[in-house]
Order: sequence, then C-alpha cells, then structure tokens
Amino acid sequence: MLRSRLSVFPKLLMGSLALALSACSTVTVDKTVDWSPNKIYSEAKDELNSGAYDKAIALYEKLEGRAAGTPLAQQAELEKAYAQYKSGDKAQSLATLDRFLKLHPASPALDYALYLKGTVNFNEDLGLFSFLTRQDLSERDQKAAKESFEAFKELSTRFPDSRYSPDARQRMVYIVNSLAQYEVHVARYYYSRGAYVAAINRSQAALNDYSNVPALEEALYIMVKSYEALGMTQLRDDTQRVLAQNYPQSEYVNHGFKAKDSPWWKIW
Repeated sequence: MLRSRLSVFPKLLMGSLALALSACSTVTVDKTVDWSPNKIYSEAKDELNSGAYDKAIALYEKLEGRAAGTPLAQQAELEKAYAQYKSGDKAQSLATLDRFLKLHPASPALDYALYLKGTVNFNEDLGLFSFLTRQDLSERDQKAAKESFEAFKELSTRFPDSRYSPDARQRMVYIVNSLAQYEVHVARYYYSRGAYVAAINRSQAALNDYSNVPALEEALYIMVKSYEALGMTQLRDDTQRVLAQNYPQSEYVNHGFKAKDSPWWKIW
C-alpha cells in the first residue's frame, strides 16, 4: 500500500509542475518595459494615425505614468482624449479633458483642450444619418450643444488669436441657431397639437433669448397662427406687422410651414 502511494507522488508532482509552467506561459509580457518615453509616444502616434485607437490609448496611458510631470505626459493625455473621442467613447474623452483642464490650467495647449472639448460635444454626425431619420440637431438633447458652446466661447474669449478660434466661432453660430430652432421646434409641436397658448409661450421664449437667427421668422409665424386660432385678432395683427416688418419676403406668410424635407442645418 505504501509503495502504491509513493508511485502516485511523482505523477502529482509532474502535474503540478505542468500547471505552473502553463500559468507562466499565459503571463502577458509588457513589450514597452525597456522603451524610452519618446519611443512609446512614437508608437502610440503610429497606432493613432492608423486608426488603432484602443492600442493607442493603452500606450498613451503607459506614457502618462512613465513621463509623469513632463510636457510629453501632457501631450499624451490630450492625444489619449482624442483617441477616446475617435473610438466613440465620448464620455471618457470628456472626463480626460476635464481632468487635463483642472490639472494644467497654464498649459500652452489649453486652447486645443478647449477646442477638443467643444468638438466632442458638438453633434458632428448630424449630416451622416439625418437623411435616414429626418432628425436635425434642434430636435435632439440640447445639453451637449450648450456645453459645446461654452467650451468654444471660453476658447474664443481667452484665446482670440488661437488657430482653433475661427472654427470655434463658426460652430458657436451654428449652435445658437440650433438652440433657437429647438425652441421653435417645440412651439411647432404644440401648435400642431392645438396647444396654442403653449406654442405662443415657446415662440416668445425664442424671441426673448435669441436675436438675428433664422428661427425667429417661424417663431413669429407660429404666434400669428396661434393667436388667430384663439380668436385674439388684435394680438394676431400686431404680431403680423412685426413679422412683415422684419421679414417682408417671408416664405411662411406666402406658403405656410416648410416641409420636413427642407432641413436648415449645415453639414460640417
């Protein structure tokens, strides 16, 4: 009996050794162990340029640790945010940018960080799918649009001569038009449901909050039609005069509401 038990022992030992060797073979080897920070950055940049965003992000994170406290680490953080944005992870990209803005308020790349934050929140896929959904930015959640505007506004105010400011200012105009159009979109919805008082209030909000934007023409027209539906002829006529004075060639007066197939947005 003792001999048979002893004969089993070598088999158990060999089995344990095989398992140990198998475990060792699955250990991931960090190929960047002996790389310099500059080499890590170069490799990360190559991965980013080739569209391998996940690989680029991993390398940028290593570089942040290896080169902590240096300008190269800051550059890695910004490029990581860009890679996260391009990979579709906008939430993580914004978190990275907010961290950068908090930790590096005097960075020479602060203008780019603000521009990238505005761009991440900017709804740039508008023209890509709207022909299928017939949905424009004015019909979507406005929170991101407002945050995009604030980032672009800070950029253009603090860094008016930045290379990114001209584009930021153009996008700000687009966003303001969008936010005004959102109010009018809601007003039109109320009007179409017969909620004329709500339609008037929403149109008035657009007129009070925005100026010199295309959406105000329709806002006035909605108010005219709503007052008319309510039998409030004096207010209808007053609003009609304002509409005629500001938009003497108004398409709304001549043809009514525009068809849904005539989007107003600009494809970026």
